[in-house]
Amino acid sequence: MTLPEKMTLPEKMQALVLRHDGHSRTVGGLAIDDLRDLLALRRIAVPHPSTGQVLIRVVLSPVNPSDVHYIRGEYGVPRMRGTPAGFEGTGSVVAAGDGAQAAALIGRRVSFLASASGAWADYALTDAASCVAIDEGLRAEDAAALLVNPLTAVAMIDLAAEAGASAVVLTAAASQLGRLLIPLARSREIAPIAILRRPDAEAELLALGAAHVLVGGAPDFAERLATVLRAEKPRILFDAVGDQTSADIFLAMPTHSRWISYGMLSGRGPRLAHMGQFVFSDKRIEGFWLSRWLHAASPEARASAEAEVQHRFLAGEWSTRDGDRVALADALERLPAALARPGKVMLVPR
Repeated sequence: MTLPEKMTLPEKMQALVLRHDGHSRTVGGLAIDDLRDLLALRRIAVPHPSTGQVLIRVVLSPVNPSDVHYIRGEYGVPRMRGTPAGFEGTGSVVAAGDGAQAAALIGRRVSFLASASGAWADYALTDAASCVAIDEGLRAEDAAALLVNPLTAVAMIDLAAEAGASAVVLTAAASQLGRLLIPLARSREIAPIAILRRPDAEAELLALGAAHVLVGGAPDFAERLATVLRAEKPRILFDAVGDQTSADIFLAMPTHSRWISYGMLSGRGPRLAHMGQFVFSDKRIEGFWLSRWLHAASPEARASAEAEVQHRFLAGEWSTRDGDRVALADALERLPAALARPGKVMLVPR
Protein backbone atom coordinates (compact mmCIF):
# COMPACT_ATOMS: atom_id res chain seq x y z
CA MET A 1 0.00 0.00 0.00
CA THR A 2 1.32 3.45 -0.94
CA LEU A 3 0.63 6.56 1.19
CA PRO A 4 1.47 10.22 0.58
CA GLU A 5 4.75 11.21 2.20
CA LYS A 6 4.55 11.85 5.99
CA MET A 7 0.94 10.60 6.20
CA THR A 8 -0.38 7.86 8.48
CA LEU A 9 -3.90 6.48 8.49
CA PRO A 10 -6.06 6.06 11.58
CA GLU A 11 -6.91 2.52 12.61
CA LYS A 12 -10.65 3.19 13.02
CA MET A 13 -13.31 5.25 11.29
CA GLN A 14 -16.99 6.00 11.75
CA ALA A 15 -19.43 4.53 9.25
CA LEU A 16 -23.13 3.92 8.72
CA VAL A 17 -23.18 0.15 8.37
CA LEU A 18 -25.92 -2.20 7.24
CA ARG A 19 -27.75 -4.19 9.90
CA HIS A 20 -29.10 -6.88 7.57
CA ASP A 21 -27.90 -9.27 4.88
CA GLY A 22 -29.41 -10.06 1.51
CA HIS A 23 -32.71 -8.97 0.03
CA SER A 24 -35.95 -8.16 1.81
CA ARG A 25 -39.45 -8.82 0.57
CA THR A 26 -40.48 -5.18 0.72
CA VAL A 27 -41.22 -2.75 -2.08
CA GLY A 28 -41.59 0.85 -0.98
CA GLY A 29 -41.13 4.48 -1.91
CA LEU A 30 -38.43 6.74 -0.52
CA ALA A 31 -40.02 7.71 2.80
CA ILE A 32 -38.32 6.16 5.84
CA ASP A 33 -39.80 6.46 9.32
CA ASP A 34 -36.87 5.02 11.28
CA LEU A 35 -33.37 4.20 10.03
CA ARG A 36 -32.29 2.39 13.18
CA ASP A 37 -33.62 -0.96 12.00
CA LEU A 38 -31.64 -0.64 8.77
CA LEU A 39 -28.37 1.11 9.70
CA ALA A 40 -26.08 1.53 12.69
CA LEU A 41 -23.38 4.15 13.34
CA ARG A 42 -20.24 2.24 14.30
CA ARG A 43 -16.49 2.57 14.54
CA ILE A 44 -14.89 0.02 12.24
CA ALA A 45 -11.42 -0.64 10.88
CA VAL A 46 -10.16 1.61 8.09
CA PRO A 47 -9.87 -0.66 5.02
CA HIS A 48 -6.56 -1.07 3.18
CA PRO A 49 -6.43 -1.02 -0.63
CA SER A 50 -5.36 -4.11 -2.56
CA THR A 51 -3.96 -4.16 -6.10
CA GLY A 52 -5.83 -1.71 -8.32
CA GLN A 53 -7.72 -0.15 -5.41
CA VAL A 54 -7.58 3.27 -3.73
CA LEU A 55 -8.65 4.57 -0.33
CA ILE A 56 -10.57 7.87 -0.35
CA ARG A 57 -11.02 10.30 2.51
CA VAL A 58 -14.69 11.13 1.94
CA VAL A 59 -15.79 14.78 1.91
CA LEU A 60 -19.44 14.44 0.82
CA SER A 61 -21.71 11.58 -0.17
CA PRO A 62 -25.24 12.01 -1.58
CA VAL A 63 -28.30 10.01 -0.66
CA ASN A 64 -29.85 8.70 -3.90
CA PRO A 65 -33.05 6.68 -4.34
CA SER A 66 -30.87 3.67 -5.16
CA ASP A 67 -29.21 4.00 -1.74
CA VAL A 68 -32.58 3.91 0.00
CA HIS A 69 -33.69 0.83 -1.93
CA TYR A 70 -30.33 -0.83 -1.19
CA ILE A 71 -30.42 -0.36 2.58
CA ARG A 72 -33.99 -1.69 2.53
CA GLY A 73 -32.92 -4.80 0.63
CA GLU A 74 -34.88 -3.85 -2.49
CA TYR A 75 -31.94 -3.26 -4.83
CA GLY A 76 -30.38 -5.46 -7.50
CA VAL A 77 -27.42 -6.49 -5.33
CA PRO A 78 -27.80 -8.01 -1.83
CA ARG A 79 -26.87 -6.21 1.36
CA MET A 80 -23.81 -7.27 3.38
CA ARG A 81 -24.33 -6.84 7.11
CA GLY A 82 -21.67 -4.81 8.88
CA THR A 83 -20.42 -3.02 5.75
CA PRO A 84 -20.86 0.72 5.06
CA ALA A 85 -23.72 1.86 2.84
CA GLY A 86 -23.51 4.57 0.17
CA PHE A 87 -22.93 4.20 -3.57
CA GLU A 88 -21.04 7.38 -4.51
CA GLY A 89 -19.25 10.43 -3.20
CA THR A 90 -16.28 12.74 -3.51
CA GLY A 91 -13.02 13.10 -1.61
CA SER A 92 -9.24 12.81 -1.88
CA VAL A 93 -7.26 9.64 -2.53
CA VAL A 94 -5.02 9.01 0.49
CA ALA A 95 -3.68 5.52 -0.24
CA ALA A 96 -3.32 3.14 -3.18
CA GLY A 97 -2.61 -0.51 -3.76
CA ASP A 98 -0.24 -1.80 -6.38
CA GLY A 99 -0.81 -0.70 -9.97
CA ALA A 100 -0.03 2.38 -12.01
CA GLN A 101 -3.67 3.53 -12.36
CA ALA A 102 -4.19 3.48 -8.60
CA ALA A 103 -0.84 5.11 -7.78
CA ALA A 104 -1.52 7.96 -10.23
CA LEU A 105 -4.56 9.00 -8.17
CA ILE A 106 -2.77 9.54 -4.84
CA GLY A 107 -3.47 13.07 -3.64
CA ARG A 108 -6.05 13.68 -6.35
CA ARG A 109 -9.55 14.98 -5.77
CA VAL A 110 -11.99 12.44 -7.22
CA SER A 111 -15.61 11.54 -7.69
CA PHE A 112 -16.11 7.82 -7.14
CA LEU A 113 -18.47 4.87 -7.19
CA ALA A 114 -17.88 2.80 -4.06
CA SER A 115 -17.15 -0.66 -5.42
CA ALA A 116 -15.51 -2.23 -2.34
CA SER A 117 -16.61 -0.26 0.75
CA GLY A 118 -19.51 2.17 0.96
CA ALA A 119 -19.26 5.96 0.85
CA TRP A 120 -21.22 6.68 4.05
CA ALA A 121 -18.04 6.61 6.11
CA ASP A 122 -14.91 8.61 6.90
CA TYR A 123 -13.01 6.57 4.30
CA ALA A 124 -14.19 4.55 1.28
CA LEU A 125 -12.41 1.79 -0.62
CA THR A 126 -12.95 1.41 -4.35
CA ASP A 127 -11.32 0.33 -7.61
CA ALA A 128 -9.21 2.99 -9.28
CA ALA A 129 -11.29 2.41 -12.41
CA SER A 130 -14.37 3.57 -10.46
CA CYS A 131 -12.83 7.01 -9.82
CA VAL A 132 -12.92 10.15 -11.93
CA ALA A 133 -10.24 12.77 -11.27
CA ILE A 134 -12.07 16.07 -11.13
CA ASP A 135 -11.36 19.69 -11.92
CA GLU A 136 -10.61 21.90 -8.93
CA GLY A 137 -13.33 24.28 -10.09
CA LEU A 138 -16.09 21.70 -9.57
CA ARG A 139 -18.34 22.36 -6.56
CA ALA A 140 -18.18 19.69 -3.86
CA GLU A 141 -21.94 19.10 -4.18
CA ASP A 142 -21.64 18.52 -7.92
CA ALA A 143 -18.56 16.34 -7.46
CA ALA A 144 -20.33 14.18 -4.88
CA ALA A 145 -23.27 13.52 -7.21
CA LEU A 146 -21.27 13.45 -10.45
CA LEU A 147 -21.78 9.84 -11.45
CA VAL A 148 -24.98 7.94 -10.55
CA ASN A 149 -27.60 10.38 -11.88
CA PRO A 150 -25.51 12.18 -14.54
CA LEU A 151 -24.19 8.98 -16.15
CA THR A 152 -27.73 7.57 -16.12
CA ALA A 153 -28.96 10.71 -17.90
CA VAL A 154 -26.26 10.53 -20.59
CA ALA A 155 -26.75 6.80 -21.16
CA MET A 156 -30.53 7.06 -21.45
CA ILE A 157 -30.55 10.06 -23.77
CA ASP A 158 -27.93 8.29 -25.91
CA LEU A 159 -30.34 5.35 -26.05
CA ALA A 160 -33.17 7.66 -27.15
CA ALA A 161 -30.95 9.31 -29.79
CA GLU A 162 -29.87 5.92 -31.15
CA ALA A 163 -33.56 4.98 -31.46
CA GLY A 164 -34.20 8.13 -33.51
CA ALA A 165 -36.54 9.63 -30.90
CA SER A 166 -37.77 13.16 -31.52
CA ALA A 167 -39.51 13.31 -28.12
CA VAL A 168 -39.43 11.42 -24.81
CA VAL A 169 -41.76 11.30 -21.81
CA LEU A 170 -40.13 11.71 -18.37
CA THR A 171 -41.88 10.86 -15.11
CA ALA A 172 -40.68 12.29 -11.77
CA ALA A 173 -39.36 15.12 -13.93
CA ALA A 174 -38.71 17.44 -10.95
CA SER A 175 -36.20 14.99 -9.45
CA GLN A 176 -32.46 15.64 -9.68
CA LEU A 177 -32.22 13.18 -12.58
CA GLY A 178 -35.21 14.76 -14.31
CA ARG A 179 -33.54 18.16 -14.10
CA LEU A 180 -30.48 16.70 -15.83
CA LEU A 181 -32.47 14.85 -18.50
CA ILE A 182 -34.50 17.87 -19.65
CA PRO A 183 -31.65 20.16 -20.83
CA LEU A 184 -29.66 17.17 -22.08
CA ALA A 185 -32.57 16.01 -24.24
CA ARG A 186 -32.97 19.56 -25.58
CA SER A 187 -29.28 19.69 -26.51
CA ARG A 188 -29.81 16.53 -28.60
CA GLU A 189 -32.90 18.05 -30.28
CA ILE A 190 -35.23 15.69 -28.42
CA ALA A 191 -38.38 17.28 -26.97
CA PRO A 192 -38.79 16.39 -23.26
CA ILE A 193 -42.35 15.91 -22.05
CA ALA A 194 -42.21 16.30 -18.26
CA ILE A 195 -44.69 14.58 -15.96
CA LEU A 196 -44.98 15.91 -12.40
CA ARG A 197 -46.77 14.56 -9.38
CA ARG A 198 -47.22 18.10 -7.99
CA PRO A 199 -47.56 21.44 -9.86
CA ASP A 200 -44.97 23.41 -7.87
CA ALA A 201 -42.04 22.90 -10.29
CA GLU A 202 -43.83 23.59 -13.59
CA ALA A 203 -42.20 26.99 -14.27
CA GLU A 204 -38.72 25.70 -13.37
CA LEU A 205 -38.95 22.76 -15.77
CA LEU A 206 -40.19 24.95 -18.61
CA ALA A 207 -37.21 27.24 -17.99
CA LEU A 208 -34.90 24.19 -18.17
CA GLY A 209 -36.26 23.37 -21.60
CA ALA A 210 -39.24 21.06 -21.12
CA ALA A 211 -41.45 21.14 -24.22
CA HIS A 212 -44.53 20.35 -22.11
CA VAL A 213 -45.15 19.97 -18.39
CA LEU A 214 -48.15 17.93 -17.23
CA VAL A 215 -49.30 17.22 -13.68
CA GLY A 216 -50.39 13.61 -13.25
CA GLY A 217 -53.08 14.33 -10.67
CA ALA A 218 -54.67 17.28 -12.48
CA PRO A 219 -58.33 16.95 -13.55
CA ASP A 220 -57.46 17.61 -17.20
CA PHE A 221 -54.37 15.37 -17.26
CA ALA A 222 -55.74 12.70 -19.61
CA GLU A 223 -57.04 15.29 -22.08
CA ARG A 224 -53.80 17.29 -22.07
CA LEU A 225 -51.72 14.13 -22.38
CA ALA A 226 -53.70 12.98 -25.43
CA THR A 227 -53.13 16.36 -27.10
CA VAL A 228 -49.39 16.30 -26.41
CA LEU A 229 -49.00 12.69 -27.56
CA ARG A 230 -50.77 13.47 -30.84
CA ALA A 231 -48.49 16.46 -31.43
CA GLU A 232 -45.11 15.02 -30.37
CA LYS A 233 -45.60 11.25 -30.99
CA PRO A 234 -43.05 10.15 -28.34
CA ARG A 235 -42.18 6.47 -28.42
CA ILE A 236 -39.95 6.32 -25.32
CA LEU A 237 -41.12 6.66 -21.73
CA PHE A 238 -38.33 7.04 -19.15
CA ASP A 239 -40.08 6.10 -15.93
CA ALA A 240 -38.77 6.44 -12.37
CA VAL A 241 -42.11 5.82 -10.64
CA GLY A 242 -43.79 2.63 -11.82
CA ASP A 243 -47.34 3.52 -10.77
CA GLN A 244 -50.73 3.51 -12.46
CA THR A 245 -50.12 6.93 -14.01
CA SER A 246 -46.99 5.55 -15.70
CA ALA A 247 -49.00 2.64 -17.10
CA ASP A 248 -51.79 4.92 -18.32
CA ILE A 249 -49.26 7.16 -20.09
CA PHE A 250 -47.63 4.20 -21.78
CA LEU A 251 -50.89 2.66 -22.94
CA ALA A 252 -51.84 6.04 -24.47
CA MET A 253 -48.56 6.31 -26.40
CA PRO A 254 -48.20 5.39 -30.10
CA THR A 255 -47.42 1.96 -31.53
CA HIS A 256 -43.84 0.65 -31.13
CA SER A 257 -43.41 2.57 -27.88
CA ARG A 258 -40.93 1.50 -25.19
CA TRP A 259 -41.49 1.84 -21.46
CA ILE A 260 -37.99 2.05 -19.92
CA SER A 261 -38.17 1.70 -16.15
CA TYR A 262 -35.21 2.93 -14.11
CA GLY A 263 -36.72 3.56 -10.67
CA MET A 264 -39.22 2.35 -8.10
CA LEU A 265 -40.56 5.49 -6.44
CA SER A 266 -44.04 4.01 -6.11
CA GLY A 267 -44.72 1.34 -3.54
CA ARG A 268 -47.62 0.00 -5.60
CA GLY A 269 -47.27 -1.49 -9.05
CA PRO A 270 -49.67 -0.65 -11.91
CA ARG A 271 -52.47 -2.62 -13.50
CA LEU A 272 -52.11 -3.17 -17.25
CA ALA A 273 -55.61 -3.36 -18.68
CA HIS A 274 -54.87 -3.59 -22.41
CA MET A 275 -52.46 -6.46 -22.97
CA GLY A 276 -53.35 -6.57 -26.65
CA GLN A 277 -51.11 -3.54 -27.18
CA PHE A 278 -48.05 -5.73 -26.54
CA VAL A 279 -49.25 -8.19 -29.18
CA PHE A 280 -50.65 -5.92 -31.87
CA SER A 281 -48.93 -2.56 -31.28
CA ASP A 282 -45.42 -3.96 -30.67
CA LYS A 283 -45.01 -2.17 -27.35
CA ARG A 284 -42.25 -3.19 -24.94
CA ILE A 285 -41.43 -2.80 -21.26
CA GLU A 286 -37.75 -2.93 -20.32
CA GLY A 287 -35.41 -1.79 -17.57
CA PHE A 288 -32.35 0.42 -17.37
CA TRP A 289 -29.76 -0.18 -14.61
CA LEU A 290 -26.62 1.93 -14.54
CA SER A 291 -24.54 -0.95 -13.16
CA ARG A 292 -25.39 -3.02 -16.23
CA TRP A 293 -24.53 -0.12 -18.54
CA LEU A 294 -21.18 0.45 -16.80
CA HIS A 295 -20.21 -3.18 -17.31
CA ALA A 296 -21.35 -3.22 -20.95
CA ALA A 297 -19.96 0.14 -22.07
CA SER A 298 -16.57 0.26 -23.73
CA PRO A 299 -13.79 2.11 -21.86
CA GLU A 300 -13.99 4.81 -24.54
CA ALA A 301 -17.77 5.23 -24.16
CA ARG A 302 -17.51 5.40 -20.39
CA ALA A 303 -14.63 7.92 -20.48
CA SER A 304 -16.58 10.06 -22.95
CA ALA A 305 -19.67 10.05 -20.73
CA GLU A 306 -17.62 10.91 -17.63
CA ALA A 307 -15.97 13.81 -19.46
CA GLU A 308 -19.32 15.08 -20.70
CA VAL A 309 -20.98 15.10 -17.28
CA GLN A 310 -18.05 16.97 -15.70
CA HIS A 311 -18.05 19.51 -18.54
CA ARG A 312 -21.78 20.16 -18.16
CA PHE A 313 -21.41 20.93 -14.45
CA LEU A 314 -18.35 23.12 -14.98
CA ALA A 315 -20.08 25.01 -17.80
CA GLY A 316 -23.13 25.69 -15.64
CA GLU A 317 -25.43 23.66 -17.89
CA TRP A 318 -26.16 21.30 -14.99
CA SER A 319 -26.19 21.80 -11.25
CA THR A 320 -27.01 19.69 -8.23
CA ARG A 321 -30.09 21.00 -6.46
CA ASP A 322 -28.79 21.59 -2.95
CA GLY A 323 -30.65 19.97 -0.08
CA ASP A 324 -29.81 19.39 3.56
CA ARG A 325 -26.31 18.56 4.74
CA VAL A 326 -26.43 15.92 7.47
CA ALA A 327 -23.47 14.94 9.63
CA LEU A 328 -22.81 11.20 9.55
CA ALA A 329 -23.08 11.12 13.35
CA ASP A 330 -26.59 12.66 13.16
CA ALA A 331 -27.90 10.71 10.18
CA LEU A 332 -29.96 8.10 12.05
CA GLU A 333 -31.95 10.90 13.65
CA ARG A 334 -32.00 13.57 10.93
CA LEU A 335 -31.88 11.76 7.58
CA PRO A 336 -35.55 10.63 7.32
CA ALA A 337 -36.84 14.22 7.67
CA ALA A 338 -34.12 15.59 5.38
CA LEU A 339 -35.17 13.20 2.62
CA ALA A 340 -38.72 14.58 2.76
CA ARG A 341 -37.50 18.07 1.83
CA PRO A 342 -36.48 19.30 -1.67
CA GLY A 343 -32.93 18.96 -2.96
CA LYS A 344 -30.14 16.41 -2.87
CA VAL A 345 -29.28 15.40 0.70
CA MET A 346 -25.55 15.15 1.40
CA LEU A 347 -23.89 13.20 4.21
CA VAL A 348 -20.82 14.84 5.76
CA PRO A 349 -18.39 12.47 7.50
CA ARG A 350 -16.87 15.09 9.83
